[in-house]
Amino acid sequence: METTTAIKELKVSIQGYAGAFHEAAARAHFVDSGVITVPAHTFADVVSQVESGRSDVGLMAIENTLAGSLMANYDLLQTADLRITAEVYLRIRLNLMALPGTKLSQLREVYSHPVALMQCRAFFKAWPRIEVIEAVDTALSAREVMEKRDPTRGAIASSAAAALYGLEILAPGIETNKLNHTRFLVLERGRNHAADQGNKVSLSFSTSHRSGSLHKVLNVLAAYEVNLTKIQSKPIVGKPWEYRFHVDFLLEGHISLAQALDAIRPICSELRVLGVYNEGVKP
Repeated sequence: METTTAIKELKVSIQGYAGAFHEAAARAHFVDSGVITVPAHTFADVVSQVESGRSDVGLMAIENTLAGSLMANYDLLQTADLRITAEVYLRIRLNLMALPGTKLSQLREVYSHPVALMQCRAFFKAWPRIEVIEAVDTALSAREVMEKRDPTRGAIASSAAAALYGLEILAPGIETNKLNHTRFLVLERGRNHAADQGNKVSLSFSTSHRSGSLHKVLNVLAAYEVNLTKIQSKPIVGKPWEYRFHVDFLLEGHISLAQALDAIRPICSELRVLGVYNEGVKP
């Protein structure tokens, strides 16, 4: 007699609602689990939900190829009692949608998340009568178009959101640049990364307020042939003109993580490993 293996349910906190790009990224990554999304208005809410145990993991966008880094999320990573355990890359296709039968010329207001609006500025130059308005989420914007039944109102969201809320796509793929991808981080409770494995490391550190301090750290990493994939600076609140650096790098077999940390620890302060995980597959 055949036996079936039950699919494990996984509660995943996402910034956004059903049909959001965060949900698409979660389902693309956790393909062997029954994903139950736990919606959150803000990324701070995502962090709180994972820390409190209301969800098993969280998903947080950290950078987009058009809009750049989400700087506030670096602050959340620094203070959260969480660690990065994976990364997910997703191709973002932004669609203008409205109630079925609506013509684009009828629209007077279009709602979406600020990052999505930023990626579609060029499209709306040809439609000056349309006011673009920032909202909490792409998918929630689509849902509210359905709920309000206002033919002058549109939203920018995913094709999944259009199908879910019964909307018609008036203009597909309106993002300015088609090479539009977002990198998401998978977050789990606790800061102890000792049991985590992977070839990619995210860490944060600050240096002394002296000329050349950052250069010394990067020189040491270069000497150990560490493949640096990203460096992001962020001002330290309460310390004018001092910065915290967030770095991603690949361990390519030259040295261990412990060796890399031992090499830079003497010339860093506030050194913290944010996560050890496998490099994500870029689309």
